[in-house]
Amino acid sequence: MTGARQTFDQVSQSGSRAFPVSRFWRLFPSGMRRRWWMFRIFDRIVRSWPVFRGRHGVLVVRMDGIGDMVLFRRALDSYAEVFGVDKSEITVLGCTSWESIAPQVFAGYRIVAINEHAFHRHLIYRFKVGLMVRRLAPRITVNDAYFRRALMADSLVWMSAAPETYSSLPYISGRTRAEYTYFLSQVTKVIDTGMYPTHEIDRHFRFLSAMAGRTIEPAAPDISWPRQRSAKIPPNVSYAVLNPGSNEPGRRWPFASYIAIAERLMERGLAVVLIGSSRQIPGGLNVLKTKEGFIDLVGETSLPELMGILSGAALVVTNDTGPAHLAIAVGAPTIVIVGGGHFGSFVPYPEHIRPPHAHFVFHEMPCYHCFWRCHLRENAAESFPCVGAVPVDAVWAVADGYAP
Repeated sequence: MTGARQTFDQVSQSGSRAFPVSRFWRLFPSGMRRRWWMFRIFDRIVRSWPVFRGRHGVLVVRMDGIGDMVLFRRALDSYAEVFGVDKSEITVLGCTSWESIAPQVFAGYRIVAINEHAFHRHLIYRFKVGLMVRRLAPRITVNDAYFRRALMADSLVWMSAAPETYSSLPYISGRTRAEYTYFLSQVTKVIDTGMYPTHEIDRHFRFLSAMAGRTIEPAAPDISWPRQRSAKIPPNVSYAVLNPGSNEPGRRWPFASYIAIAERLMERGLAVVLIGSSRQIPGGLNVLKTKEGFIDLVGETSLPELMGILSGAALVVTNDTGPAHLAIAVGAPTIVIVGGGHFGSFVPYPEHIRPPHAHFVFHEMPCYHCFWRCHLRENAAESFPCVGAVPVDAVWAVADGYAP
């Protein structure tokens, strides 16, 4: 996509940028979507709500999915030092999608989880969440995400009304320019974390480095999680985990390719555990159900159980989705099939932060960096061509090294 390798607003790489806007245009901004005007009066009530407790601590706004959370997690460990607070004074405002694993993944931090989709769509829920955030009374609010929604993450920062607010410069399009200008003009400091495509882990540590005034080296995902086998997985049996699902059908490697990998792994003596949502697994599963060593856990694992299964796997083969980052973080040998939608932003990991057990297989095409606005698919249920074109043999060339 022409121009996709740069943000719409050209900024210096030195650190911060100001977004000056007159008071008039803050009151009557042009170009805002209808949804913002509908929310505006209630968001203003929240921001003006009286709070009688003293300002304290840091609020970290993380309105993102499981994979994004994993990529951010290591950066959080520097927040206490950078912002001069105790770890227990840091509140992570996260999403219900990963709430069940938050007590262990974020041990020592305070976690508040909300339904980000309901917050974005339902006025009453949004108002209640806003009041809850306002009552937290943070001294500092931080919003460090490049791909985000202004009416979710940035509005939560604004509603917190913290004396100090710090934000990274987001990806700005013509459609979102007015919204971001409105919110960014009212934060204490906006940090430019680099041009697109820059990997999210590098972005998080660049943000911290700018805040600290010194270089803080990026670190790969690393989550300690105990091994936990499903009752369906026999003890003392080595197994591989296959994750053929994804919320976006286009990012799903063809199921026939997963079947081919599964058959080769079982021929080599590894049991094969299939995971994911039943809504995301296409027909053809009966081909595997007849094979000795196949274990069907589709739709049967909670997120904590999935973490335990991934941590004990001899190999994980997965699409570009949340469990891919979880598998890498818990130390499982992992092969991720990668498409080109925003290649390099989330996967693959750059070499300086790629753990040796993380592998990324892709088939590069001229249309990479399309932001998943693919014009080459015949229908929305198909794999994106860049994903479907990844050869089975290329994946097997890596998997073969982990098979008995």
